[in-house]
Amino acid sequence: MILYMSYMRSVLPLVSLPLLACLGVACNGDDGGTATDSATSTGTATAGSASATTSGSASGTMSASGTDSESNSGSGTDSAGTTSTTGSTSMSSESDSSASTSTSTSGSTTAVDTDATSSTTAPAGFCGDGVVDPGEECDDGNNANGDGCQSNCTLPCTPGGGGMMGDIEKSFLWVANTNEGSISKIDTQAVKELARYRSGPSGGTESPSRTAVSIDGRFVVVNNRGTGRVTAIAANVEDCKDANNDGMITTSQNLGDLLAWGADECVVWSVVLPIQGSIGSGPRGVSWVPGDWNDDPDVCAFENPKVWVGYLPNQAQTAHMVRLNGATGAVEETVSIGSWLLGWNNYGPYGAAIDKEANVWFTGLRGEVFRINASENPITFDRWAPPQNLQFYGMTVDPEGDPWFGGCSGPVSTFNPETQQFTAVAGTQACYRGLAADQDGNVWVASNGPCGVVQIDYKTNTLIKFHQPAQCSTPVGVSVDIEGYVWVVDQAGWAWKIDPQNPDVANWINLPVAGNHYTYSDMTGGQAKSVILPQ
Repeated sequence: MILYMSYMRSVLPLVSLPLLACLGVACNGDDGGTATDSATSTGTATAGSASATTSGSASGTMSASGTDSESNSGSGTDSAGTTSTTGSTSMSSESDSSASTSTSTSGSTTAVDTDATSSTTAPAGFCGDGVVDPGEECDDGNNANGDGCQSNCTLPCTPGGGGMMGDIEKSFLWVANTNEGSISKIDTQAVKELARYRSGPSGGTESPSRTAVSIDGRFVVVNNRGTGRVTAIAANVEDCKDANNDGMITTSQNLGDLLAWGADECVVWSVVLPIQGSIGSGPRGVSWVPGDWNDDPDVCAFENPKVWVGYLPNQAQTAHMVRLNGATGAVEETVSIGSWLLGWNNYGPYGAAIDKEANVWFTGLRGEVFRINASENPITFDRWAPPQNLQFYGMTVDPEGDPWFGGCSGPVSTFNPETQQFTAVAGTQACYRGLAADQDGNVWVASNGPCGVVQIDYKTNTLIKFHQPAQCSTPVGVSVDIEGYVWVVDQAGWAWKIDPQNPDVANWINLPVAGNHYTYSDMTGGQAKSVILPQ
């Protein structure tokens, strides 16, 4: 076993990753924040321990249209505190009472050996790039340059190699269907929707938004703004749980096969966080932390992954960033952020992304930027107030470790943690939503007013091009899949697949995805992979 940070130091080097014209309620109003100078302060949060129970339930009374309506601003002084939080787990005791679209609830089953291990293992003789040639032997010298081999392979197991499930042969995009209270699983290689899963028992009242995928592609978590519920779903049937012990895995098999809440055995855990009660306080910002790398050839996987989620608790002027156990959803630690005033303070932490040191960055809506120093004990955080012209909305972190922000309204901007300087990209001024960075030096940003996608060079912080497809309504989420393709999810009911090597709009591939998709974050796992496993 190699601890994650030790692995980062010793093993990783060997591995080759016009002012806003607001659109309805999607961007309702401007921030009147008073921060004019960049400022930084540091707080320390000690751990609060808690465990998730199995008897809680959640219901919501807030309806959601799929967009956020925000107003109010303010400023305040920095303070830090500590609290503990208990999340309640609810899986099979609830039924869906308010789904907003008609769906089929006829179950489908997939047979699976329930005695099989759920950990990711490297098949015998699996090495190099994972392409196994049955006629090739391990000792012919070809395996040294990345070819596969049939048997007796002794090459070391490293992250990003063929031994990681989902790294080569599988790639999924997870899209929140906000109006339906569900999440769609999309095969990015086949460009096809494969299945739908409920994100909670309350249908559209759940109002799912942010989705984030683990670095190995095995699990996705979805945050429900309306109820405070966080739900995890397994991408692969071998990671699903035979809850009723019938020797079968009951799970969705196609886009019309939406099972009742508690019936789909690929929904592996669900917890409810104690939010204030308004949709603004519900969980949004979310990011996975890979965990520890186990290089045992019989394991060859990240173990003990974590999920960081931000929300507003029932505590004045305070935000919580909580660390959940990736396997169970249990709340392990809570970082309490005081003086939650700068920006639109009635909304919780809005975006989140991991950096190459496995620290997690959060932003407030048109507010501050925070870094959770997750490797420190006790965990600490840093916070910075941006110049007033930067209105943070979506965010990501590029492979070099710098966070990027979409402004609504305002420019696209970036922050250098070493110099602690914010930089606005010249020629960008619109309502920008989600954004993602690829391995080729580009940041891709969803633009509303004008409608399209902005391409930026993140090495020089300069605008490359504005792309405007013929079919464009409200592009929101942007993610780069593990093969390097860019995905842009339009809220109005479709997604675009873009080849960054040939990004002319005539070459974009359109995939219809029924529903309203107010979805952000690392929807493919590509962001985590690009910063932790650079190419």
